[in-house]
Amino acid sequence: MFPDFEVKEFSKVSENRGTLKFQDVEDKLMHSVIEHDEKEVDKGKMMAAAINQGFSSFHPDLMMEHLAKDYSMARQVYGEGLLRLVSGYDPSTIQRNIRIPEFQRELQDNIKKNFDDLVKDKLVDRAGNLQNKAYELASLIMYTEELDHMIPKGMLGKKVHKKKSHYGDKEETRIFKKGDRYRDLALKKSIRSAIKRGHSSLHDSDLQVFERQSKGGIYVVYGMDASGSMKGKKIEMAKKAGIALAFNAIQQKDNVGLLVFRSDVKDEIYPGQDFGRILKTITKVTATQETNLVKMIRRSMQLFPKDHVTKHLLILSDALPTIGKDPEKETLQAVSEARANGITISLVGINLDKSGKALAEKIVQHGDGRLFMVRNIENMDTMVLEDYYSLL
Repeated sequence: MFPDFEVKEFSKVSENRGTLKFQDVEDKLMHSVIEHDEKEVDKGKMMAAAINQGFSSFHPDLMMEHLAKDYSMARQVYGEGLLRLVSGYDPSTIQRNIRIPEFQRELQDNIKKNFDDLVKDKLVDRAGNLQNKAYELASLIMYTEELDHMIPKGMLGKKVHKKKSHYGDKEETRIFKKGDRYRDLALKKSIRSAIKRGHSSLHDSDLQVFERQSKGGIYVVYGMDASGSMKGKKIEMAKKAGIALAFNAIQQKDNVGLLVFRSDVKDEIYPGQDFGRILKTITKVTATQETNLVKMIRRSMQLFPKDHVTKHLLILSDALPTIGKDPEKETLQAVSEARANGITISLVGINLDKSGKALAEKIVQHGDGRLFMVRNIENMDTMVLEDYYSLL
């Protein structure tokens, strides 16, 4: 349960930086979720799990039919989390007993009862279609779960002074020291220094590096992969990482935008400080189709302002890329175009294969950003925030 002061602070930020008012989730239900009422929380988790598995409707008879016919296939389609919430049983219990007629009847009764409760609460209609209230409740659940996750890890409202940043512009130079990035070498000045000293080759003492100064404002766009391979737990954690980024950046009065991409750009939000809009848009995302990084990167160039500000694109993806005649060449060309427009690019890669990792390394090298390789998807939000705080 959240300490009272944590919840109040969260609400205050939400009011100042974009409303979290819901049209269909009444105050009583919102209070129940904040207080961790298990029954209401489970309904919200059920709606979120359905959305993350790619469903916009809920059909209890069809679910029961799938379970009885082929449990393994049903588990892939619905996901273990959704099956657990809808049936009231652990998936391993279902698998062991699904052939027993008595268990099938009890399972069907549980699923039917949960469906009737969802209809009664106006989360789905009689045809099983998810209503706006379902999406709003799912938003509220992800909002509170991610806040719960950030607080004990010390990720909430981290304060960092805005000083020098390797994402800013090249300004004055200074002597190279251990820990400096070689890509920041001021080569011409280093050579001049060597010549003045009569050196026939560059010595360590000759090396000069650019000081990069942070620009006035920070604009971050979160590019979230919503291709078919992201379905389920991966899209859930990607959404929560986006929520963490938006919440923390807006607390710092920075601007956050969103690009949801698959074979095309599905959703976009220009960088701003409307946390509520980002939260509700992220919640509704479903995973399907292929990955088109090129189109997303080129579209991101249209979202950033032309002003002299820090412009940063953070991409989260589990596959690089799958569309185009020469996807790698086209991707790196798009990255170079973005960098020429003052945009830096970092990437969070989820279980990338060898070729995917190699391309990811080239992307961040061309984009002058950072690469994070995800092994445990529970840590996505930590990596996303680490990248954001490096901008400050």
